[in-house]
Amino acid sequence: MLSYLVLMVLYGIWLKHIVLVDIFVIACGFVLRVIAGAVVTPVSISPWLYMVTCLLSLFLALSKRRNELVLLQGRASSHRQILKEYNIPMLDQMITVVVTCTLMAYSLYTIEAPTGHHSIILTVPFVLYGIFRYLYLVYVRNDGGSPDEVLLRDRHMLITVLVCATIILLVFYLPH
Repeated sequence: MLSYLVLMVLYGIWLKHIVLVDIFVIACGFVLRVIAGAVVTPVSISPWLYMVTCLLSLFLALSKRRNELVLLQGRASSHRQILKEYNIPMLDQMITVVVTCTLMAYSLYTIEAPTGHHSIILTVPFVLYGIFRYLYLVYVRNDGGSPDEVLLRDRHMLITVLVCATIILLVFYLPH
């Protein structure tokens, strides 16, 4: 908790003004939350889950930066100073790299399955669809400024999450 608190204070004061460091700090914050959850619950967390969390957080942060640039156009740096350091082609390349790595890491997480439930791999197509759907919303609909709102507002995303969660529950709670 102390690490998270220090990181967020440093982010608010200084780190949010450093190109690329700003998005990595956001991702690190999510990873620290997962670590905190692992500490307070008696659950073994796979290193792959930390990797997936980090990469997915980077994807969402990059998509948010891209959305801000698109929506604010030439006024982006007046909204958030660090935005003058970013441009859409660079963000697009980083999003492509991070999405690819996220999908690979998630797939490997399901294959490694520290719980022993290898059937969790059945969720991979739904995770792939969910990421593709989010990319569609970011690139075609110019949405993505608020990932939680996108998730709650987009029916396709909601259905995908529900189907994925249902598969996970069935894998873990149905007898093998």
